[in-house]
Amino acid sequence: MLRRTKIVATLGPATDDPKILDKLIEAGVDVARLNFSHDRYEIHAKRAEAARERSQAHGRHIGVIVDLQGPKIRIGKFKSGPVTLAEGDKFIIDASHPLDAGTTERVGTTYKSLPQDVSRGSTLLLDDGRISLWVDKVEGSEIICRVVNGGELDNNKGINRQGGGLSAAALTDKDREDIKSAVKIQADYLAISFPRSAADVEEARKLFHAAGGKGGIIAKIERAEAVQNIEEIIKASDVIMIARGDLAVEIGDAAVPPIQKRIIHMARRMNKVVITATQMMESMIENQVPTRAEVSDVANAVLDGTDAVMLSAETARGKYPVAAVAAMDRVCRVAEQQEEATHSQHRMDQTFRHVDEAIAMATMYTANHLPVRAIAALTESGSTPLWMSRISSNVPIYALTSHVGTRRKVTLYRGVYPVAFETTTSDHAEVNRAAIDELRRRGSVRDGDMVIITKGDLTGVLGGTNAMKIATVGNLPDF
Repeated sequence: MLRRTKIVATLGPATDDPKILDKLIEAGVDVARLNFSHDRYEIHAKRAEAARERSQAHGRHIGVIVDLQGPKIRIGKFKSGPVTLAEGDKFIIDASHPLDAGTTERVGTTYKSLPQDVSRGSTLLLDDGRISLWVDKVEGSEIICRVVNGGELDNNKGINRQGGGLSAAALTDKDREDIKSAVKIQADYLAISFPRSAADVEEARKLFHAAGGKGGIIAKIERAEAVQNIEEIIKASDVIMIARGDLAVEIGDAAVPPIQKRIIHMARRMNKVVITATQMMESMIENQVPTRAEVSDVANAVLDGTDAVMLSAETARGKYPVAAVAAMDRVCRVAEQQEEATHSQHRMDQTFRHVDEAIAMATMYTANHLPVRAIAALTESGSTPLWMSRISSNVPIYALTSHVGTRRKVTLYRGVYPVAFETTTSDHAEVNRAAIDELRRRGSVRDGDMVIITKGDLTGVLGGTNAMKIATVGNLPDF
């Protein structure tokens, strides 16, 4: 049984061994993520090249995500190593303090505008919320705090403001340069960190396209403001990533599960792709098996309808990257067998704006009510398979296209599988037979199987899908 939910794996030092990369691909990775918060461009470029080369050797197509770092809102370093803060201690974050001279009393910050973004009564959360500081007052560059929840504090830990409100721009100077690097890598997707509004997404898209980028834009939801503006951000994006780490710090951990469910539902309703990310198999950085809670987390995301689930440090620097992918694959497959993952009422009460959209919906309704073995969607841009993938089903959707960029793009769509397909004829019967023969060659169908073919009257025309044909393998008429 084909797995419908896609697996995104972050590449890093733990995957640089070609043998490990091969095993990751064999275990089922669909999309490779390059985290530009770490390592140099040259290293990322080599990883992207290796992923594509090895996936091709395995007869697979793998998409590549370049994930921008975004604004670095961090404390500086401590000159004598980590410090311990106790409840009730006075502690100062000083925007003018040297970044390498922190003490038990004060530390610098990379974000020089922090004093302007907080006031008495604000709560600052350090190190993913493990340490919380209550702001007593702000004097010039000094933010004078009282420790609410203490503990050991190490160098360069992140700073969040509870409830959001930090004004740092989503795109930094480093990000603008990294966008150019993403174009050189031929990134299929560009992920924007900490966007607050649709304007942040649109700015990134404009820069990406101006530099020659062809891929889609992923908006990472990790700020409180992003949740408040979620509908406009979804509209402006191609993909939404629910980045639950910083998001949980800003809005509170208990608020994340319902927000996650709402965003997945909204994204699917608006025909956008959604990735669920952060700490999905976190314990497998050190352990060979996931916890029961992690298994439930992945399964629930699948049942909610996420297109993809993501591994971060588990594969980038973990001890068991292949086991982490295999565990995620196993959990996804079982979750997808449940009834709620195979039946859908999606858009049953809505009208459609495009002919190809209507064809996609009719195809999925038919596929879910007939013993259809596969769907062959001949596509230029991938739009028709995307619309199809919004419908819960257990029928595989094969995106047949001559465009390598489209094949890489659909690697992120739930239940869609890329197939390289060239046709030089406009004869409909010949095109139908060629599509069926390609699926038969791959072992996806055999004689007697029912298949749905979707295509347009004219090949090479974007948005031109206007026909759906129900065919039986081995019994295709000459028209």
